[in-house]
This record gives sequence, structure tokens and C-alpha cells, in this order.
Amino acid sequence: MKNRNITQVRPLALVLGATGGIGGAVARRLSDRGWNVRAMNRNPVGAQAKHPQFEWVHGDAMNAADVLSAAEGASLIVHAVNPPGYKDWDKLVLPMLDNTIAAARIVGARVLLPGTVYNYGPDAFLDITEESPQNPVTRKGAIRVEMERRLRRAADDGVPALIVRAGDFFGPGAANSWFSQGLIKMGKPVRSVTQPGKTGIGHQWAYLPDVAETMVRLIEQADRLPSFAQFNMEGVWDPDGRRMIRAIERVVQQPLKVGAFPWWSLLPASPFVPFMRELREMRYLWQQPVRMRNERLRAFLGSEPSTPLDLAVEATLRSLGCLDERSARATVNLPVL
Repeated sequence: MKNRNITQVRPLALVLGATGGIGGAVARRLSDRGWNVRAMNRNPVGAQAKHPQFEWVHGDAMNAADVLSAAEGASLIVHAVNPPGYKDWDKLVLPMLDNTIAAARIVGARVLLPGTVYNYGPDAFLDITEESPQNPVTRKGAIRVEMERRLRRAADDGVPALIVRAGDFFGPGAANSWFSQGLIKMGKPVRSVTQPGKTGIGHQWAYLPDVAETMVRLIEQADRLPSFAQFNMEGVWDPDGRRMIRAIERVVQQPLKVGAFPWWSLLPASPFVPFMRELREMRYLWQQPVRMRNERLRAFLGSEPSTPLDLAVEATLRSLGCLDERSARATVNLPVL
């Protein structure tokens, strides 16, 4: 019998938003796990220089023909694209998702959407499950609810969809986050932190690499997933609003001055700066405990990927330019909680 070289065909994923935090993290994890990753960008040459491991194609998520062309051969479309700077959400977000759904229907791909807690209002707190009512109190939350409604309707029509919901992101690549924009100052050694919520109010965080790992593990078991699948991550639960601050102190090896977040300062800029307006609208998520339950995820995967908090915080601070080799202890000496 002749020896034959059998080439294993690698699955193809199209990642929309691969230059962003969660899109980039998922793209890298898929690539590491044997997927071919195609990414679409309006400046593919510049993106290729920064992320050479992906196949970059030119296109705009607002152009249905571009998305369909980029999706050719894909079995998965990661929809992690958002308007830059929170600008024109009401005009851009839903058309972009519609283009993804249309392309997925034609090529036979599953759509993966990173979910948020913005979908929920206070009636769903404290503990949020996948079946909790979605009654948002913000404009962005209402758009997120409509996105998921369209995905559910598409799933009923033969386009499988997966939503993985997590708390506030932190980690390498999460530069536009509450951690980097609210707690500390990027690019500077950490000497103080601001606390968005009051002490005693719990908050939920999500380490970006853990979120990406969770998504990829779910995709790797796609044959077990229902046509419309939703999973909550527990991530990092901060029961009193100080657990994250204490972790930062351990990593930088010094006590930190803790100040209240200046919510009042957002008001004058809110009408003119979309990011400031979005921060202000999300204040309600810091005024009462918000926690998602992950029983469904643990039952499906057996466990939730979870990096020890101090290691996650160290990697985050280093990526934000807040640490150097002299200001952080060796990771092997960090306590694991």
C-alpha cells in the first residue's frame, strides 16, 4: 500500500473586529487551536503588519457584499465589530449584524456574538441567568437586546448562533474598558485607583483571555450546541468592590490611595463626547450588585476557564504600560486566590 499524505482541512473563521479587544483575543485563540482565521478591515495592509498570523481582506462591515465575500468558506463568523468611539451606534450596529446574519445564512456559518450585561435592567438583579428578563434602561442596552432578538429569529430560520455573556473586560487588548479608563491611568505607574462603585457593592469582571478560551471551547463542541445557544460567564466576582483593588495592590507591592470615581465630571462632556455619555449611562451597573450565574456553562463544559486573579491583573497592568520589571514581583511568587 502506498503512503499517502492526507491533508487535514482546517476550519475557517471570519472575525469581524479582529483589531479590537475581544475580537483579537478570539482570533488568536482560534488560530492557536488550528483554525484558519480570516479578518476583514478597511485597512488590511496596516492590520496585517500588526497581526500577520491572520488572513486579512479588505472590506467594511456596513457593506453586505464585502461581508459575504469575506465569509466564503467560513463555518464561523465572530461578530465582534463595533462603531469606533461609541459613535452612531443607533445607525450602524444593527445593519452590521444584519449583514453578518445574511452572510452566515448563505455560507452555512454559525454566528458568535460577545454578549453584555447592558441588556438587563435592575429588575434582573442581583443574580442574572440566561433566562432573566431583558428590560434595558439605556439606549445601548436596547440595541443589544434587538441584536439578540435578531439572532434568535435567524437561528429559528436555520442560522445557528452562540452568545457568550461576560462582565466588564480587563486584560491585554482591553484598553477601552472600565479597568483602564476608570480604575487606573494608562501608561503610568499605579499610585492610586478610582473606585466607580461604593464599597460593599459587588461587581463582575471578565479577563479577556478567559472569555476567548471559553468561546473557543464552546465552538469546539458545536455539534452539542442548540441552534440558539446562550451562556453566562461568572468571570471575576468582586463581592465588595475592593477585591480588584486589593489585587492591584498586591501586584504593584504597595498600598494605593483609593478615590471615588468623579461621575459628576462626565455630565458636561456627555452631549459632545460619546464615550463620556456611555460611561454615564452605565452608572446604574455600579450602584447595585450585578452578578451572572454560570451554572449552564459549567454543566456544558465541566468548568469555566479562570486565570488566577493576580496573574490576570499583572498581565493587564503590563499591557497598559503600568508596570516594569522592577515594579512587579515575579509571577511565580504571586499568591493564588
